[in-house]
Amino acid sequence: MNESEQKAILTLCLMAAFADGANDERERMQIRGIVVSLGGAAVEGMPSLYQDVLMKRVSIESAAAALTGAESRQLAYEMAVCVCDADGAHNAHEAEFLERLRAALGLDARPAQAFAASAAEIAATPLVPATATAPVSADPAELDRLVLNSAILNGALELMPQSLSSMAILPLQMRLVYRIGKAHGYELDRGHIKDFAATLGIGLTGQFVEQLGRKLFGGLLGAIGGGVGRGLGSAAAGTAVTFATTYALGRVAIRYYAGGRTLGMAELKQVFASLMEEGKTLFPRHAAEVEQKAQTLDAGKIAELVRGA
Repeated sequence: MNESEQKAILTLCLMAAFADGANDERERMQIRGIVVSLGGAAVEGMPSLYQDVLMKRVSIESAAAALTGAESRQLAYEMAVCVCDADGAHNAHEAEFLERLRAALGLDARPAQAFAASAAEIAATPLVPATATAPVSADPAELDRLVLNSAILNGALELMPQSLSSMAILPLQMRLVYRIGKAHGYELDRGHIKDFAATLGIGLTGQFVEQLGRKLFGGLLGAIGGGVGRGLGSAAAGTAVTFATTYALGRVAIRYYAGGRTLGMAELKQVFASLMEEGKTLFPRHAAEVEQKAQTLDAGKIAELVRGA
């Protein structure tokens, strides 16, 4: 995949991120920072690409025209679907955007709709696991194990090249916060968890765009439809970030709900930033576990995994 195709796919992902018109300023700024950081690491002109999308100076059709290969067109559609569903199943505006994109890419309707249905199923995953599991107690050791296991699983999902594997990370992170809140006597809903994550600087759509951007420009998505393939080589940085983000999110949630939700916004951000660094330092000790986990995951059963995890 050449630079022109990479930028075209990222353009379509940004268009998907703004398709519902409901992104708040915090998420817009997060996405802009992500685009700028991708440009600094790999490709020039990223800030102007973001502005082109925001100011509607680029169309779906013109971006789609830059994608000449069947695999890159399929990948662009899959990534756009996942971006639209990152903060919940897509709405009517996003559905209209995706249908226009599918037509511009020249994709058959039936397989495209099947993929969109799988993504929507993952996006709508209930916070309570489908399988009967014992409630998590407030025991610190048990909660620590829960957070670490979640970080390893999400790091493994980040390592896989399939679009749906990246999408599964978000509902699993939301479920982690839900289970921690439940352990401390709080019955959380999706709205509360989204607000909690946003306070920490984690916009759901923005986080997913960042995950895809790392894969796109890190080369992992070159193995479209394949297995782990390149291992922890080209994907190590992204895997470490996902591991650390999940770890920090879980640990700060423990501190917040165990303390009766008394931490203020500024203190929450400070604690989260410190725990992110701790998670990055911790990752090398668990990198082999992450890689081993990725090798055991079935890419065809991602939705099933999310339902029951």
